[in-house]
Amino acid sequence: MNDLLKSHLMVLLATFFIAGSFLASARLAGVINPFSLTLMRFVASFVLLLPLVLSRRDWRRKIVTVLPRATVISFFYAMFFACLFEALKTTTSLNTGTLYTLVPFMTALLCLVFLRQPIGGQTFLIYILGAASACWVIFEGQLDRLLAFSLNQGDWLFLGGSLLICGYSLSMKLLYRRSDPMPVLVFCILFTGALWMGTALLVLGYPLDWHNIHGEHLAAMSYLVVASTLMTVYLYQRSTVVLGPRRVMAYIYLNPAAIAVLLWWFEGVKIPTIVLPGIVACSLATVLLQREPRS
Repeated sequence: MNDLLKSHLMVLLATFFIAGSFLASARLAGVINPFSLTLMRFVASFVLLLPLVLSRRDWRRKIVTVLPRATVISFFYAMFFACLFEALKTTTSLNTGTLYTLVPFMTALLCLVFLRQPIGGQTFLIYILGAASACWVIFEGQLDRLLAFSLNQGDWLFLGGSLLICGYSLSMKLLYRRSDPMPVLVFCILFTGALWMGTALLVLGYPLDWHNIHGEHLAAMSYLVVASTLMTVYLYQRSTVVLGPRRVMAYIYLNPAAIAVLLWWFEGVKIPTIVLPGIVACSLATVLLQREPRS
C-alpha cells in the first residue's frame, strides 16, 4: 500500500472517529454540566499522554516554551467542546455534525479578514457547495424553514461553538511553531484547556458531579478520550505530512455521511430521504477538494 492511499485511509478513519464523537457527546449531554464534562475529557486525555511526553528529554524541555501559546489556543478548543455538550441537549448529533462542515468556509473567511489570505475562486465555490449542502440537511430540504431561518436553540449555540473552533484554527496558524513536537503541543493544549474549564467551574460555582459518569456514560467518555482525542491526533498528524492540511480538512465534509452511517449501524436510526441529497453533496465537496494541489 503506497503512502498516499494509506494517508487517505488514515484520515478517513479519523473522520469516522470524529463523527462518533458527536454520538458519544449526545449520550453525555445533560448528565453533568458541559464545563465539568469537558474538564473530565481533557484531564483523562493529558494523563494518558503524560508518560509519552515525559519519555523524551527534548520534549520535556519544550513544555515550558509551548505552554504559554497553548494557553491561548486551548481557550477556543475547550470552549468549543463545552458548547457542543450544551448544544446537544436541544439538538441532534446529525445537526451538529452538519453544522461542523461550515467550519472550513468560516475559517477561510476569517483568514481573509484577519490574515489577508485569499480564497481561490474554485475553492470558494466548493465551500459554497459544502455550506449549501449543510443547510439542506439542517433544514431538511424545506425552503420555508430556510427562509424563516428556524434553527433551534442548540443549533444556534453550536454555530457559536463553530466560530470558536475557527478561532482555534486561526490561533494555531498564528502561534504554532514548526519546532513544536505535536505530542507536546497536544499535551499542553489539553492541560491548559483543563485549567480553563476548572476556572469556569470555580467562577460559576458548578459541581464536578463526576460520580454520575458510569456504565454507558463512562464508555462514551472513554471513547472521547481515546478515539476522538488521542487517536485522531496521531492519524491527522501522519496523514497531514503526506496530503497537506487543506486536503485533510476537506474530509470534514464527510461528517454528515459518517454520522448517518453510524446512527443507522449502531442505533437503527433512519435518515429522512429528503436530506440524502445534501449528504451526498457534502461528500462531493470532499472529493473536489482532493483535486487541489498540496500546500
